[in-house]
Amino acid sequence: MNDKELSPLARQLLGQSGHVQMFTQTEFDESLALAKAEIMMVAIETTKKAIAIEREECAQVAERLSHSTGDFIASAIRNRLVKVKQL
Repeated sequence: MNDKELSPLARQLLGQSGHVQMFTQTEFDESLALAKAEIMMVAIETTKKAIAIEREECAQVAERLSHSTGDFIASAIRNRLVKVKQL
C-alpha cells in the first residue's frame, strides 16, 4: 500500500508507529470473502454431522420402542442418513 491511498491524517498517525501493517480495501475485501467462505464451509459440514447424529439417535429410539415396526422405521431413518452423507 502506498501513501497515496491514505489520507493525510492517516499518514501522519500511522507514519509514527512504523509497525502497523496496512491493507488496501481490495485486499481486505478479498480476505474477508475467503474467511466467510471458510466459515460457511465449516458451518455446513458441522450441520451435516449434527443431522447425522440426530438421525442415528432417532433410529435407536425407534428400535427401543418397538422391535416389529421400529426396525422398519430405524432402517428408513438410517437409509436417509446415507443419502445425507453423500451430499
